[in-house]
Amino acid sequence: MNRQDWKPGNMLYPLPAVMVSVAGMEENDPPNIITVAWAGTVCTNPAMVSISVRPSRYSYELLRKHKEFVINLTTKDLVRACDICGVKSGRDVDKFKECKLTPLVLSHCSAPAIAESPVNIGCRVKQVLELGSHHMFLAEVTGVSVDERYMDEKGKFELNDALLVTYSHGEYFLLGEKLGSFGYSVRKKKKST
Repeated sequence: MNRQDWKPGNMLYPLPAVMVSVAGMEENDPPNIITVAWAGTVCTNPAMVSISVRPSRYSYELLRKHKEFVINLTTKDLVRACDICGVKSGRDVDKFKECKLTPLVLSHCSAPAIAESPVNIGCRVKQVLELGSHHMFLAEVTGVSVDERYMDEKGKFELNDALLVTYSHGEYFLLGEKLGSFGYSVRKKKKST
């Protein structure tokens, strides 16, 4: 099997494609949305996440100022808005208006959420790590809001029915076929009666 060695680079794919919303610069300025593929879970207790943003991005200034943001999961229906929010600057465009998205007030975060998203994760910045091309915002989760359309009759949240989108090497993909569930490889088979 032939292999090629490349210089160090980020090839950890696929990643969640999320839209991060944050309050505007001043009270009467529109809130902004930035598309982030470098987002992830950091800790369970306390619940913490991270996002990485280039300092040149407009949202970087807003994140530094307000120290709160919302991670909004992206679905198939939101993928076009997700792309727009990644290529246009909030310095020039009101992205909520441009993408016909609805700001949603959360009880646990001052930043607006995106009402059309199935999951909104309110976050408060605890630390900013200046790492190079991107700065990592480590944040504690202040609360989660979920769309009740994805609750089944037993009260279980069926997130995988939301048609979530991932980002891999410059392209968006719809999550697809279920291959197993956590622990399936060691689960004992039920005896047939």
